[in-house]
Amino acid sequence: MSVDPKQFFYIHALSNAVEHDNVPKAGAVLGLLMGKHPEFRSRAKEMSGILNEVLQEIEDMTPAGRREKLSELAPELLDQKKEKKTRERGLRELKNVGDNGVVMRFAPNPSGPLHIGHARAAYLNDYYVRQYGGRYVLRIEDTDPKRVEPENYGMILEDIEWLGLKITDVVYQSDRLDIYYSHCEKLLESGNAYVCTCDSAAFKTMKDNKKPCPCRDQTTEENMSLWEKMLDGTFPEGAATVRVKTGIDLPDPAMRDFSIFRIVETPHFRTDARVYPMMNFSVVIDDYLLGITHVVRGKDHIANTRRQGFIYDYLGWKQPEFYHYGRMSIGGLVLSTSAIKEGIRTGQYSGWDDIRLGTLRAIARRGIQAEAVRNSMIDIGIGQTDIVFSWENLFAENKQIVDPVANRYFFVTNPVKCSIKGAPSVTAKAFLHPNDESRGCRALDFNGKLYAPGDEIRDVSMVRFKDLFNVKIGNEGEKPSFEYSGDSLEDARKEKSPIIQWLPEHGHIKCTLMTPEGKTEGICEETVCNEKDRVVQFERVGFARIDSVSDSGIVAYFAHR
Repeated sequence: MSVDPKQFFYIHALSNAVEHDNVPKAGAVLGLLMGKHPEFRSRAKEMSGILNEVLQEIEDMTPAGRREKLSELAPELLDQKKEKKTRERGLRELKNVGDNGVVMRFAPNPSGPLHIGHARAAYLNDYYVRQYGGRYVLRIEDTDPKRVEPENYGMILEDIEWLGLKITDVVYQSDRLDIYYSHCEKLLESGNAYVCTCDSAAFKTMKDNKKPCPCRDQTTEENMSLWEKMLDGTFPEGAATVRVKTGIDLPDPAMRDFSIFRIVETPHFRTDARVYPMMNFSVVIDDYLLGITHVVRGKDHIANTRRQGFIYDYLGWKQPEFYHYGRMSIGGLVLSTSAIKEGIRTGQYSGWDDIRLGTLRAIARRGIQAEAVRNSMIDIGIGQTDIVFSWENLFAENKQIVDPVANRYFFVTNPVKCSIKGAPSVTAKAFLHPNDESRGCRALDFNGKLYAPGDEIRDVSMVRFKDLFNVKIGNEGEKPSFEYSGDSLEDARKEKSPIIQWLPEHGHIKCTLMTPEGKTEGICEETVCNEKDRVVQFERVGFARIDSVSDSGIVAYFAHR
């Protein structure tokens, strides 16, 4: 059966454009035809010409027009796209879920605000609370005074609110020190822990050689006396620690008599304590007493799960169900809290929301929606395979959310003022959103002069200003000349003229577009001033969040294309 190459190009290019909201590269579509229908290979030049015409037509269509055309040519493909977009996201089932649902926890440290890496644990746990019902505990793990700063508590709570987590309980570990102390004393009294006063380097040498330190054989009375001295300030920092007895001959040295309490003399603004639990102790006490039923965390905690098992056993407690997911490498943005702090101190970064960073507040400032982050994390799931986080996937998720609601505007970089000879005065009408005509149009008044993007009017003989008319470009001495060349879109297509944005002589405002790579200066439509804190689409540039509006202009933060 003979194939109409033009219809073939239409169907496959439209299908791609509808799914990705982007006209595909010519080579990909041409290669598809040649692969499926090798009889056209000898006519490659002819096929390329037909394809370029098709792609130009598709580029000029609105998203709604593309869907309408695809529905006309291949409705079954459109149905497949709808089904793919509406698929239900989900995670694997949890074991041993009771009638009252689950109790999950998210446990950040207040060393700084949350970043994109925190979002994985936050949303995976949140997912199961919503699926099964129950409670979601936010536990602030603030028992290391050296990493705690007062302002970070508020930033974490703000980030939690932005994420939209279904938090039911908020717990601060610094409020629970007496609880930790009492359970430490139980281990000391039962002979399952001891106070070690050995030098840390000496202890490591003994441990690595499977030799017990002398403190291991102390009596209960001796251990309790030393414990009281830790609490009352007799010992300086580093002079004593509490160790849980495990097995000095265990294969893994990290499992041998690990520390569960230490002395820290750095002041803590929420408590005057000087003895603090190590993470492996405090999380056991909290997980059990707070009723945590399931723990979802990274596989870098597998060794900690084994350590914590000793404490569960000594206290006679049942462990929660543990799930460990693979590592998620995140490239492209700075995540290190210490590096960010130093960068802010030196002026390298403007603050925690500098868009070169990977903090959630930096991501939000760019117009990335929390729902997009959630969808990305649920899609990644809780498998143990290590993965590389895809910013492109996050941007695609965000585009699905913001594209239906973001108004469209023109943004012109390197603006050049052009006088168009022979052009009639006219008011161009451009839809605020091509798929929702009920929102109305932007009115762009042309009075003989306009601003065009300087980089796009070089080395071309004709352009079409979007929603306006065609213009021929010539040279008058060293300066280019611009002459009206009619309103026909077909003429522009025949000339393969680029379709570019523009702005009227009046009714525009200065606009700075901030990106992780730097800033781009330009001008945009004056009505963008009404879009503060919203995401818009600068046509042919990308989506951006309008961050500030003032008499000196607009500052927008680039999200993605």
